[in-house]
Amino acid sequence: MAMAEITIIGAGIFGLSAAYVMAQRGAKVTIVERDHIGAGASGGVVGALAPHVPELWNTKKAFQLESLLMAQGFWDEVAAFSGVNPGYARLGRVQPIPDTAALDRAHERIAGAEELWQGQATWQVLRLSDTPGLSFDSPTGWAIYDTLTARQAPRASSHALATGLRRMNATFLTGDQPPDGAQKVLWASGVQGLLDLGEAMGKMMGNGVKGQAALLDADYRDAPQLFIDGLHIVPHADGTTAVGSTSERYYSHATHTDEQLETLIGRARAACPNLKDAAVLERWASLRPRSPTRAPMLGEWPDRPGHFILNGGFKIGYGMAPKLAHLAADLLLEGEADIPEGFRVTDNLPRKKGGPKNYT
Repeated sequence: MAMAEITIIGAGIFGLSAAYVMAQRGAKVTIVERDHIGAGASGGVVGALAPHVPELWNTKKAFQLESLLMAQGFWDEVAAFSGVNPGYARLGRVQPIPDTAALDRAHERIAGAEELWQGQATWQVLRLSDTPGLSFDSPTGWAIYDTLTARQAPRASSHALATGLRRMNATFLTGDQPPDGAQKVLWASGVQGLLDLGEAMGKMMGNGVKGQAALLDADYRDAPQLFIDGLHIVPHADGTTAVGSTSERYYSHATHTDEQLETLIGRARAACPNLKDAAVLERWASLRPRSPTRAPMLGEWPDRPGHFILNGGFKIGYGMAPKLAHLAADLLLEGEADIPEGFRVTDNLPRKKGGPKNYT
């Protein structure tokens, strides 16, 4: 059989993961990147792979669970083959419980986790004194500790995938268009890709939401991450701790940090005394690609034969990348894939009235 030739536009987490799986399956892969490997949202610092709560189950939550559960094997294989540590570890997450109503919901979700997480992870309600890792306060004296949440280093992950791809003889080119003669093209080009798709179709197909985050000099590499009042505090394997992120629909400059980040850092120091005097090593800002449905988007580019879309990861792209990579490989190499409802490109097309649900 002739070797399949695939061109992927974008060397972020989606593009690199899909390229890696397709190269493993024997495809000849070319990756085209305008800026650099891991540019944009894939070059961030937070790296929190956190699940949705185990209740009101739907297709999106089920898909995310499957991807989170396969992540250990996926990243272990990437690390072994590339020789680069992507910083992945499933160390769990701790969340303080703010009031009695939230405490009641937390207890109710224990049974949901037992059923829906298939015995692969637990959702526990612990006294504050029994929680592992970093110090924090809880108004109720109780906290949630789940063992499904993981962390990984975004930049190290991109480096590991790119190194593995080079060992499989993948080609890397600079640019934003496929080379002449490309037969099958997967567009995984982030925010710009969503804008380009929308312009080509004459419809809004997504946008960019700005996030700001910081990296602190605080070594708690074996501790679970914290999630406090919408704030992620994520210890990493290299001895740093990330805090983030803002979520800004309106902004004046996509990659500039400002007082919103300083406020976020202050909140992290107040919430976690371990970070009180930790030096700030880096301040980061960029745009995260958000599709109209908020779910990742995969499928054929309408009216453009041989072209496909993989985009819209927003805040959950890293956690869903392993499974999406295999679906993308199924679609481009096998000609069909079991893409969940809500994830297909056609699911993101505006409705006749009011546009896609949840767009704003």
